[in-house]
Amino acid sequence: MQRTTQTPRPDWQKTVESQGLLFHTLENGSPYWDESAAYQFTATEVDTLEAAGNELQTMCLAAAQNIIDNKRYAELDIPPAAIPAIEWAWNSEPPALYGRFDMSWAGASSGQAPKLLEYNADTPTSLLEAAVIQWNWLEERAESLRPAFSNSKADQFNSIHDKLIAKWTDLNPYLTQPLYFAALDNPEDQLTVTYLRDTAQQAGIVTLQMFMEEIGWNDEQQAFMDPNEEPMRSIFKLYPWEAMLAEEFAPHAIASYLNTQSAVNWIEPIWKTLLSNKGILPILWELYPNHPLLLPAYFDGPHEMRDYVRKPLLSREGANITVVRNNTTVAATDGTYHGRQIYQALAPDATFSGPAFSTGNAEPKYPILGVWMIDQECAGMGIRESSTPITDNLSSFVPHFFL
Repeated sequence: MQRTTQTPRPDWQKTVESQGLLFHTLENGSPYWDESAAYQFTATEVDTLEAAGNELQTMCLAAAQNIIDNKRYAELDIPPAAIPAIEWAWNSEPPALYGRFDMSWAGASSGQAPKLLEYNADTPTSLLEAAVIQWNWLEERAESLRPAFSNSKADQFNSIHDKLIAKWTDLNPYLTQPLYFAALDNPEDQLTVTYLRDTAQQAGIVTLQMFMEEIGWNDEQQAFMDPNEEPMRSIFKLYPWEAMLAEEFAPHAIASYLNTQSAVNWIEPIWKTLLSNKGILPILWELYPNHPLLLPAYFDGPHEMRDYVRKPLLSREGANITVVRNNTTVAATDGTYHGRQIYQALAPDATFSGPAFSTGNAEPKYPILGVWMIDQECAGMGIRESSTPITDNLSSFVPHFFL
């Protein structure tokens, strides 16, 4: 694994806009989609990441079963009212689509295995970038990535698009259509649901799209309703379950799992609250101590660790994260996520050198490898890169390839 310098394509902004990526540049002028660099892997390293994703998926499902069997919901601050619906959904296996493991790794030469940082199992974004934008970049740049005097063709760890369509095709007979796609009114979320809606349509599913706040509840019909007062029976919602469970309509969302009159196929299903919660990390460490893919993690303090990260159970976009080295805080972010926290060991260093946007001088780059799971199968990777150890919503997306 190495970070390589690349020459951006002429008019790359127009190119990625034509492919659906409209927010390609940040407000400070730096690129969100950054094709001035690319990460190069070997085929063996890609095999390692694919195997890691599949193994972690199996481990996480076992951890969820452990939570359910041992009624450990309070450790994850799961609202008691949601428990019956979680257990029903877990046992009944309603449709589930995707997730993203975030891992830290410096490649095979580091002598380390990839390390799990967290699992975005409910509402992961950066999907269009991973599935489509970087694949199109590769197709245009493949020849220039070929090593001199070699017949090797650059490839990419990426079957996300095809696997999404295949999964929707499998789900098609089980969904009451139309399938609604709903998200908040912000560019990132709307981009993600628009892309996912397109993949569902390619699988032959009838779809409609709306904002989350447009979903209504009709007491008389005991049903969630769209703006045309039509009952909604299948909904992909890019809105986290922990937020839904804090809404006024939470009792109806919970009841939609237990009451056939108001039944809704929610994608993702409510049991994903067990995996998208960072409390899964200490439970994984408890169940699989010293596993090479895991970092030590605890609920009740750092234990013997001197280098660790403290993060809330439900924080997103790098908010409310504290990084501690040698028992001294070296980085911290603000945010609105509070409550119970977990303590996770710092991952082995995975830093690379690259130019700073403003000065052009070399600075450390911190990549996070987002390994995508479609259904239960590893399907590809997208890389977010930061100039600080904490990945946030200003971190760039950098393409990758392997030889």
